Amino acid sequence: MSTFLVEIVTPERKVYAETANMVSVKGIAGELGILPNHIPLVTPLRIAPVSIKRDGKVDVLAVGGGFIEVRKDKVVILAESAELASEIDVNRAQAAKQRAEERLAAKRDEVDFKRAELALQRATNRINVTER
Repeated sequence: MSTFLVEIVTPERKVYAETANMVSVKGIAGELGILPNHIPLVTPLRIAPVSIKRDGKVDVLAVGGGFIEVRKDKVVILAESAELASEIDVNRAQAAKQRAEERLAAKRDEVDFKRAELALQRATNRINVTER
């Protein structure tokens, strides 16, 4: 089976760089499955897990939004944040989720509500990735 290079980069560092057989992401328009020789594509990503299949193994990362660029032989994900499941502090993620839920329940103003909603999505994503 043919492969392609997958790189996941955040403003702080290169989080992931491996050859893969398939990448699954959630774009703004829905879920995407990227295989070798996929047509070129650039699209925004949702806060969601990214699954990378390689050599019978699956790597899952918690990606906090960003963009994916698909080329014939390479996929680059430019993410606001990205963590491998092994790097995630579950207790910290659960505490962040609880704080976000409390802020949402308080219903203060529009800005706090949107920030709390995004914080809840990021925390839930991180927790879900560790449970896979």
